[in-house]
Amino acid sequence: MVAIEISNRNISSLTTAEVEELALRLESDDYGNPFDGLKDWHFLRAIAFQRPDLVEPYIHLLDLEAYDEA
Repeated sequence: MVAIEISNRNISSLTTAEVEELALRLESDDYGNPFDGLKDWHFLRAIAFQRPDLVEPYIHLLDLEAYDEA
């Protein structure tokens, strides 16, 4: 598995197929070590903030909830 460095350039050029591949890796959770899975999770999270349209079908993988810290 190749680690992907997160950058705005990478995120802006992602295709739906690449995001689907990332999501499938996360769903299968078949990583050699937990850090590889965490890198993919952070990458999907970064995509969600910058290109939410690409992540919408996979938002369940991020377990994002609104928090009221007041």
